[in-house]
Amino acid sequence: MTSSQRAIRLGTRASALATTQSGHIADRLRAETGVEVELVTISTEGDRSSAPLATMGGTGVFVAALREALIRGEIDLAVHSLKDLPTTPDPHLVLAAVPRREDPRDVLVARDGLTLGELPQGARVGTGSPRRAAQLNALGLGVEVLPIRGNVDTRIAKMRAGDYDGVLLARAGLLRLGRADEATEIIDPLQMLPAPGQGALACECRVDDDATTRLLERLDDSDTRAAVTAERSLLATLEAGCSAPVGALAEIAEGDDGDELWLRAVVGDVSGAPTIRLSATGKPSEAAAVGERLAVEMLAEGADALVAVATS
Repeated sequence: MTSSQRAIRLGTRASALATTQSGHIADRLRAETGVEVELVTISTEGDRSSAPLATMGGTGVFVAALREALIRGEIDLAVHSLKDLPTTPDPHLVLAAVPRREDPRDVLVARDGLTLGELPQGARVGTGSPRRAAQLNALGLGVEVLPIRGNVDTRIAKMRAGDYDGVLLARAGLLRLGRADEATEIIDPLQMLPAPGQGALACECRVDDDATTRLLERLDDSDTRAAVTAERSLLATLEAGCSAPVGALAEIAEGDDGDELWLRAVVGDVSGAPTIRLSATGKPSEAAAVGERLAVEMLAEGADALVAVATS
């Protein structure tokens, strides 16, 4: 970088997980492009409020302030957890990079090293996610699902203090924080599908900022982008936000005629019933169409009523 080039300003939430994620992107940009990157912390509505996400509108509460700062030119790019990003595009912004995804699965962090199957009847399990609550209740384990807010530290601390017997978290966050060994069980997606986009990061910049767009494109991972495109297309077609009980996971696998995209999805009710669970396959290049097609099939099975109840 020459002395005339200023540092790229990367906007991030101030939490330990957000700054760790953003720091990883900053390090990659420095290593792969030679530019200097300055982290700029920005407070979001989701960080300032302790209210349940569903009562705050859910979608966008962790990203709106970052996107507004980006549009105003106060920062040059923003790094989000992709699952927090609304599916409706903003005409001022471009999703310039979706780096390689971390493990998208959910985990349990429980007292005494317990797994879900080992939790006693009536055990208190904390989650702020209607999606996790719906799928946990659908397993019929007889546990009590209770709301919880706060960052990873706060949630695990509440469990250690005895407020909960276990908490459900994203494994990607624990991995990025170097705390993966605190999970007492990695939950199989057959039991609990993750949120659409979980484990992936979104790097946004202004649509007219060609220089930053070109820099970020070097970080893009085509398989991850195809997978999250399918998941987010499904979410958009269902017209469900990030607070709706919708789980989805797309994976790229080698098929007889080249790579194949396999998408699994679930729409549930927080009570645990009813639950609609379907899957679809297609080419990675047709990821958006695969997601839309599966969503249409789920809507035909009654998913619209479940989403409407969750978002009303």
